[in-house]
This record gives sequence, structure tokens and C-alpha cells, in this order.
Amino acid sequence: MLVPAAVMAAIGLWGLDRGGMWRDEAVTFQVARRSVPQIWHLLHSVDAVHGLYYLLMHPVLAVRPDEVLLRLPSVCGAAVAAGLVGALGTRLCRPRVGLWAGLLYAVTPMVGHYAQEGRSYAMVAAGVMGATLLLVRAVRDGGRWWPYGVLVAVTCVLHEFAVLVLLAHACTLALARAPGKVWRGWAGAAGAVVVVLLPLVLVSHAQARQVAWLTAPDAETAGQLVEQFAGPSPGVLWPCLALVATAVWTPRGRRGVSLSAVALPLVLVPPAVLMEVSQIHPLYDDRYVLYALAGAPLLAAAGLDRVAGALGRVAGTSARLRPGGRGRPAPGTPLGAGTAAGGPGA
Repeated sequence: MLVPAAVMAAIGLWGLDRGGMWRDEAVTFQVARRSVPQIWHLLHSVDAVHGLYYLLMHPVLAVRPDEVLLRLPSVCGAAVAAGLVGALGTRLCRPRVGLWAGLLYAVTPMVGHYAQEGRSYAMVAAGVMGATLLLVRAVRDGGRWWPYGVLVAVTCVLHEFAVLVLLAHACTLALARAPGKVWRGWAGAAGAVVVVLLPLVLVSHAQARQVAWLTAPDAETAGQLVEQFAGPSPGVLWPCLALVATAVWTPRGRRGVSLSAVALPLVLVPPAVLMEVSQIHPLYDDRYVLYALAGAPLLAAAGLDRVAGALGRVAGTSARLRPGGRGRPAPGTPLGAGTAAGGPGA
């Protein structure tokens, strides 16, 4: 969808030149300006998890090494992600749900923050949303699975914790009661992703000292993530959660991929799994699961659509029941008047 993408681009470009880089951005700036052999040599000892991102940023900063170009790919990634959120909402529900979801995603403060950061997280979010859209297309239309597998693999190499989206997608297929043929196609694509990612996992595991500063998440950490995903203040948070609950609270429907079956696992599974693993080996940081945030605006928009639909039905019923309304003749009106005025014989 173009409108959410344009809004996200405008938000991301606003104040992009803020006159300084923070630590991780400075690392990107320094590493990406090295030659490709130098970058490759560096990745053997540190930052292998960001290797593809550094290589992608190398030609970007070769154009002009400044902070605007450093952050511009993140702005583009965030804009693409917002557009894909809108497209997914449209595909799974209706156009207005897609529009609302894309706009909600674009104005979420956490998204705006990483849209202006010279790291890979906004681009990873775009890759995950594209892969999710390809998943829905493959399930609904019986499409090929290789585009899905390729995009997930590239996204995971861009940042390896994106692999947790495979668990979310497995939950989606389970909730949709997908047939065996779909499961086999997805499993083949997911298996290929794991094979591609395995060397990076082994190398990055040997470099685990880089994240030794991380601590095990607790209930407060989970609460902070909910606020980042759904709203920074009670006036935004609670209405958003109410809309999410409205979208989720629905009788078990027939077989098929619904919006809730896609968005709920996306927003819950990757953060929950990473937090659980981090109880043993701390790896959790909120930016590593930025891509999961998209599930929240999708659910909120679907809930808003249901509320709007219910209010519309109530208003329509009230209008028909009012004296002089179309559904009920006003007192004293002859029984044949309605037919004479607008019935079949009119």
C-alpha cells in the first residue's frame, strides 16, 4: 500500500540528519567504509551476524559517507515494511484494515526510532513482512514455496534471529489447519533456510562474547515490550489492547488463513521464544524482535474494523426502527402506501 509507505517515509526522513551517531551506528559507518576483503577478514573474528548488512552498506557509503546515507536504507526498509503491513491486512481482511494497519505501524514510536538508525533491524522487518505475505499467497493460492524460502533465508542472514519467524509461521499453519501438501511445501522451504543459516549460527556462536552484556529478561522487560508494541501511554495502550482482544476473540472458523492466525503468532512467538531461551543464555534485546511488532497493528486494525462494523449495524437498525424509517411504516400510514410509493409496481 502506497499511503502507509509514504507516511512512513515522511516520518523516517524528518530530522534524519540529527548531527551525530551512536555507538552501533558508528561501527556500521566505520566497517562499511572498509574494502570488501577487509570486511570479510573482520567478520572472521567479530560481528559475523551483521556481515551481510555491512556488505550491503559498503556501496551505499561509497556514494557519500555521511549519516543521512547511513540511515537512508533503514528509512526505505521501514517504508517497505509499512506498505507490506498494509498489503497483508488488505489480503487477509479488506482494504480499510490494510490502510489502518499500515498507518498504525508507521506511527508506532519504536518503528520510527529504528527507521532512523543505521542498523539492519528495519530492513529485517521488511523482509519478514514480505515473507509472511508470500506465505499467505502460497497457502491460499497454492503458489510455489521457493520465493518464500529465498526471502526468509536472505532475511535471516541479514540478522539470524529472524529465523524465529519460522516458528510463528508454523503456528499460523497449525491455526489455519493447513493440509499436508502445504505443510510439506513449507517444511522444505524452512529446512533449506536452516541449512543456509547454520554456518552463520556456528560462527556467531563462537563470537558470543559480543553479547555478554545482555541480561535475562523478566516480567518488567515483557511489560516494556508490550508498551513498545501497543502504545507508550495508558491512553493508547489499553484501547489498542482492547482492539487486539476484539480481533482475537472469535469463534473457531473454517479451515483457512485468517488475519488472527497470521498476526497473533507473529507478535507473540518470536519474543516469547527469545525471552525463554534468554533465561538460560541471555540473548534478548527488543530490537532483535522489531519485526514481530507488525502483528500488533494488524490485530488492532482488525479489531477496529469489527467495532466499526458493529456500530454501523446498530446505527442501521436504529434508523430502520425510527418512525418513518424504511423498515417500519409510520403510524397511520395505509398498508398499501409503501407498495404504491416504492414497491414493485412503482
